[in-house]
Amino acid sequence: MPRYAYEPFPYTTPPELAGGVPSDAPVLIVGAGPIGLAAAIDLALHGVKSVVLDDNNVVSVGSRAICWAKRTLEIFDRLGVGDRMVEKGVTWKVGRLFHRDREVYSFDLLPEDGHKMPAFINLQQYYVEQYLVERCADFPDLIDLRWVNRVVGIHRDDTGVTADIETPDGSYTLNAAYLLACDGAKSAIRGMMDLDFAGRIFEERFLIADVEMKADFPSERWFWFEPPFHKGQSALLHKQPDDIYRIDLQLGWDADPEEEKKPENVIPRIKAVVGDRPFDLDWVSVYTFQCRRLERFVHDRVIFVGDSAHIVSPFGARGGNGGIQDVDNLVWKLAAVLKGTAPAGLLETYNAERIHGADENILNSARTTSFMTPKTTNEALFREAVLDLAGELPFARKLVNSGRLSQPCSLEGFDLQTPADDGPGLTPGLCCPDAPLVGTAPGANDDNWLLNHLGGDFRVLTLSADDEAPATDRLPEIRVARNRNGREATLIDRTGQAFERYGSHVSYLIRPDQHIAARFAPGDGAALDAALERATGRT
Repeated sequence: MPRYAYEPFPYTTPPELAGGVPSDAPVLIVGAGPIGLAAAIDLALHGVKSVVLDDNNVVSVGSRAICWAKRTLEIFDRLGVGDRMVEKGVTWKVGRLFHRDREVYSFDLLPEDGHKMPAFINLQQYYVEQYLVERCADFPDLIDLRWVNRVVGIHRDDTGVTADIETPDGSYTLNAAYLLACDGAKSAIRGMMDLDFAGRIFEERFLIADVEMKADFPSERWFWFEPPFHKGQSALLHKQPDDIYRIDLQLGWDADPEEEKKPENVIPRIKAVVGDRPFDLDWVSVYTFQCRRLERFVHDRVIFVGDSAHIVSPFGARGGNGGIQDVDNLVWKLAAVLKGTAPAGLLETYNAERIHGADENILNSARTTSFMTPKTTNEALFREAVLDLAGELPFARKLVNSGRLSQPCSLEGFDLQTPADDGPGLTPGLCCPDAPLVGTAPGANDDNWLLNHLGGDFRVLTLSADDEAPATDRLPEIRVARNRNGREATLIDRTGQAFERYGSHVSYLIRPDQHIAARFAPGDGAALDAALERATGRT
């Protein structure tokens, strides 16, 4: 019996069928999973209305995506649910890798301090969706969340999209300027548009089992190549909240998915992993390795986001994390276009930048699959040699691939970023690193973080001990000083880590998604104005 209590969300007759005022929201979002809900919240933070349509009325069944990376947590924090997720989730940063009965080595994913968010947390997708649904309720005038509303057709023209929708009370249509397809790997919208993925399906299957049990396994990622309890294959163990453990077991391509999911076949496999201790099966699934994406994510007024646009194998936690980073990249651009502060062509940069991100994830995922499931004698011999050497020689550890874990991609060299000279500071295109700060306002305390002051809108970030004049009055400027002598400083670098990470006597234009758009000398208004024009697609 599942540990999580699935409570159906209430269905309400749409106003279009109840004689009410039809929606005037400019954005339709199809799919109320983490991606669609996050997009609705981000749009609401920009003051943009949306209607979210989902053909179901409960959160996702089964834990599904569980590993949420630091960068994704920073995005969730900007959306208002990050602290809640970290509080409930299992925080971890250490991974251990085993070959047969030998621990080869361990690694630390966040060896430095000075970041608000941890390297990773494990938290079941149903909790994430629950928190996002509850956060949507904070925007009753901006988010219209409609359960049991199934999109059965779409019609597009130069001015927008019309969706045909079925409900228990009948059918209706809804018009909007843009439609975001956030409806997952089996996207109905993708099917209606006769679009297909390009890429590779690997001849490999894995069993996912969520097991509830009392155990003393640490909050770490444990991965085995050819473990004694599952000979010749691979296995993974993750700890989740509520005494739930995720166990992944490689099955091979010849395995029958329906047979493998039967309890009488799953239970002996789990006993071999955890020993003779009481446990209950909470959820079981079998998946196939896939690394595929759409050729384009932007199709005029229909935009694909998350798994509807790209899918990767679960190892490396790149699926859900990549989808949330899609949202982070897209929404500020869509809001600017809808408000008329940026041209429609700005949306093409979502297509370019996030295809780049998806390709990076697909490349890493494909390499993981090849290492985990060698198909030739030479590949197997190579893996054996690498694992033998990795215990003693650090260089060999770089060749071990049990899932390169999710990292944000750099946008260096893409159109919106202004190239910088070789001077000190971070490269435009990088994602902003966090740092602990203290405010100078009365009553300010030490619980203050740089990223809490960046994102949502364009910002100027200046790190200097001098009192230069602001570069412009067009944007808010966040000023960081080493101490309280800086008259214009709004924040103090209490540990020195902000100056260590960003440099001294330098200013940055920060995009709404917390990526660096430009670097320039403090007070250089001309450089800032040119960079802002470029970053909003106006040049």
